Amino acid sequence: MTDTRAAATRPDKPDSQLRAIWQQFRTHTGAVVGLTILAILVILVLIGPFAWNPGKPSVLEALKSKNLGPSLRHPLGTDQIGRDLLTRMIQAGKVSLAVGFVAMAISILFGTTIGILAGYFRRLDGPLMRLTDVFLALPLIPLLLVLMMLFRDKVAALTGPELGVFLLIVMAIGVTSWMQTARIVRGEVLALKEREYVLAARSIGTPPRRLILRHILPNVVSPVMVAATLGIADAIITESVLSFLGLGFPPDFPTWGRLLFDGVEYMQLYPVRVIWPGLAISLTVLSVNYIGDGLRDALDPRIRGR
Repeated sequence: MTDTRAAATRPDKPDSQLRAIWQQFRTHTGAVVGLTILAILVILVLIGPFAWNPGKPSVLEALKSKNLGPSLRHPLGTDQIGRDLLTRMIQAGKVSLAVGFVAMAISILFGTTIGILAGYFRRLDGPLMRLTDVFLALPLIPLLLVLMMLFRDKVAALTGPELGVFLLIVMAIGVTSWMQTARIVRGEVLALKEREYVLAARSIGTPPRRLILRHILPNVVSPVMVAATLGIADAIITESVLSFLGLGFPPDFPTWGRLLFDGVEYMQLYPVRVIWPGLAISLTVLSVNYIGDGLRDALDPRIRGR
């Protein structure tokens, strides 16, 4: 009897933090829908080439099958030179998503590093924040256009046209989009370094490198993850703008933005040429934004404890 009462009064074992975060994330309907749509898009671009591969048409077949509407053989139709639009959408999605994730990783790396250094070391705060202000004052799209015009041919000559343009685009987007992350991380570090456990670790002689890695960096993961999800959307939109302006990837290396650029000329006669890539970009950006909203709520312990 005593054991039963003790078991009844014993508090339940708390869930793990990851489980608590997932439970809170599931309550955000938009985030769950966004995660589902993004997962479907990623799966389609990864397994699409294996599930749908009509092959490269011959010159005669391409001439006969150009500008066709949707059919069983070509579900999304064909373009002006007879290429299957579904195949190009899958190839373009792989490139666009790769640009988004890689550029986001570069941006988060730069922003987190500069934010932690500026927030923890007072002597670096002023110079690094002034550098951040300089980058914030620069017009992003004109700067990227200048970088692409100046360095695209040089980088392509060293690494090849496709890899060279990919590296140049992701580096250019990543290096010019870290400023918001740096400001967010700096604010978090300024608050964290005055906490009791950080002061205690500093009082016993913990070196700054170990203190940052063990006590400060794990506690800025939440805002960094939210910034990362939003960074993916920004990178995809920026790459689409560059490709739409004709300064992105070459024509035989499609992205969703490049398909939009190619379809503008035929938009009045064949509107699906711009509808499908535009819809893919919109769904990806909306999904990532909703995932970011859900992560922001799930990673906030005040909201998670309601």
